[in-house]
Amino acid sequence: MLKKWIMVRLCASCRGGEVMKNNSIKTVVAVGIGAALFFVLGRFVAIPSPVPNTNISLQYAVLALLAAMYGPVAGGLIGFIGHALIDLSWGGSPWWSWVITSAFVGVVIGMFAKKLNVQEGVFDKTKTAIFAIANVAAHVIGWVVVAPVLDILIYAEPVKKVFAQGVFAAISNSITGVIVGGLLIVAYTKTIAKKGSLDRE
Repeated sequence: MLKKWIMVRLCASCRGGEVMKNNSIKTVVAVGIGAALFFVLGRFVAIPSPVPNTNISLQYAVLALLAAMYGPVAGGLIGFIGHALIDLSWGGSPWWSWVITSAFVGVVIGMFAKKLNVQEGVFDKTKTAIFAIANVAAHVIGWVVVAPVLDILIYAEPVKKVFAQGVFAAISNSITGVIVGGLLIVAYTKTIAKKGSLDRE
């Protein structure tokens, strides 16, 4: 009996290790793809706005999708790497206050990943509301608090300027994240077969 119990525990442990390894690989792939998409959208598809040095940014829809799917670590890395690459591509050094804020947004949205459980293929009204709240909270705190404060502390930027930029970024990125990101999740969940949706033969 003892031998059998030990074997069962070892098998369960092996399966758990395989699951963790697969999840780690998926997360690494998601970070690579997500950072690349974040960079391409932020660098080449940015829509100019009336607020100086601030664009309407479609990359936050991709960040919202992947953070909701893969969690805070993936979300944070996608935001950090993707934003840093955008800044570097312009020939200068990264604007660290905004890079950190993009990472913060990814982490906050990713913290809701377990509640959203996108991989099960269900995105009902409750999950839509949770997703919207996660995005708005992440962008409002990130762009109205984190980014302006870091701009002032790191770069001694004018207070009025950074808070004007922050408020606009919070509003535009929230809209992009909720609407476009939400549509991306709906499209993704429709590709997943629901549990019990297949008839038994």
